[in-house]
Amino acid sequence: MVTVLGPAHLDAPGHAGVFRLAPMSGESTASLVCRLAARYGLEAKTLRSGWRWRNSPPRHESGNPRADAEVLLNTAGQQMLARLCGVGQDVLARALPTWGQRDAKLPAASDAEPAAAWRIGGALAGPVAFGCRLCTARRTGTTDGVVRYAARWQRVCVRHGRWLLDADADQTPEHLDLRGVPEVIAAQQQWAKVARRAVRAGAEPERVFALAHAAVARWWEHAYTWEQETIWPRRLHHLAGGNAGGRLEWWRIVGRDAAVFPETVTVAGALLDPAMAELVWIDSGALRPRPLPADGMFCRRLGERVKRDWLGPLAATDYGSPLTSWMGAVIRRRRGKGRPPGYADDLWWVRQEHQPTTIAGQLRVLGKEKKAPGTGRMWRAVVPAEQRMLISSAVSSAEEQLLQLRGVQTGPIADVARQLLGTLHHSAVLIDNAWKRTALAAANAGIPLEEIAQWADMPADTLMTILTAGQDDSS
Repeated sequence: MVTVLGPAHLDAPGHAGVFRLAPMSGESTASLVCRLAARYGLEAKTLRSGWRWRNSPPRHESGNPRADAEVLLNTAGQQMLARLCGVGQDVLARALPTWGQRDAKLPAASDAEPAAAWRIGGALAGPVAFGCRLCTARRTGTTDGVVRYAARWQRVCVRHGRWLLDADADQTPEHLDLRGVPEVIAAQQQWAKVARRAVRAGAEPERVFALAHAAVARWWEHAYTWEQETIWPRRLHHLAGGNAGGRLEWWRIVGRDAAVFPETVTVAGALLDPAMAELVWIDSGALRPRPLPADGMFCRRLGERVKRDWLGPLAATDYGSPLTSWMGAVIRRRRGKGRPPGYADDLWWVRQEHQPTTIAGQLRVLGKEKKAPGTGRMWRAVVPAEQRMLISSAVSSAEEQLLQLRGVQTGPIADVARQLLGTLHHSAVLIDNAWKRTALAAANAGIPLEEIAQWADMPADTLMTILTAGQDDSS
């Protein structure tokens, strides 16, 4: 007969656990406590009553508890957890990334009572993800959930074909099924080789991955406007179980990191290749500096590596991107040897504005957008290609007209005035046409007319009159 453990047992200083429960590598302490409670047939809050808590567990804005919640224990609290688990503190110290961290609010004296404090795991030891329940069951014989600290290059469970998702978001699944996208599993195996190459090159693998991920995540955001892109949509539908359907925006957020993982690994390998860096140097004009061309060899070769021959010019002209920042650092290093080291010459520095938004952050924004009808839907998904083409054409034509005015402000007054006024009028007509088409597209997408009128800085009834009068011409 198994003795059921209760709070009274936990307060006994010499109490030892009935079962032995070893932590999983990289597991959060809070996750281990939850699994320990389940092992003893207790609710987690019942087991936690053995510690004196200094604060309340963190929650999402919805009120749901955070899966990435973490706990810090004082010395007495650690001793008690070790006894209940039936393992030595050295075992817990090796497996739990936050075990050695302390909190000033917790009593540190050797005779103090067991105490604990809640924290958010991501702020303590890096990204937090769900563990694979099948792997946990294989090791422990239970199907308990596990939360682990794991970087994005550690998210593929090769054995069971799963992508393990971040644990910091509210109401997301724990994993994505990779059985329909074997290239993601293959990329996990390829990353091990890339990481070893980074070490040999004197670079930190995690920083190389971060830069490549930032570059590819930026492509992912632009891919909605890339008519040639067919790989990612197919992969995303597989990750969504066959068809993302009406939740395309949600799946584009949740499935992003898994969908772009193969390209991220490929780009990381390319950035470590000295031959690719040499192409950047040649594109820059080497010792005869020139602006990087849109048809440069580096971006063209990079597009070929990610199986998109058409991508080169798009990547080359995406100025201010993580990729062009890396190219600039390569060039400065070649031209400025002997200068003091700094961020400008750091190949693997990812600027704050280049760091991809987390899944949790994007889901929060999506949830707020969907409170207003139509605002959460994506432009390219709801506005027909013909309308988008007409808007872009009108804007481009107006831009060309305005550029022609740069060199015409000399000559007889009448000639200059006539040309300026005529061209400006024509540009205004084109811009007005694009303006009306854009407002109509937004209205057709379901955005409230009052919001569109506010953006357009005019009364709603006036906007309605304009859109109604011009609907036949703008359709």
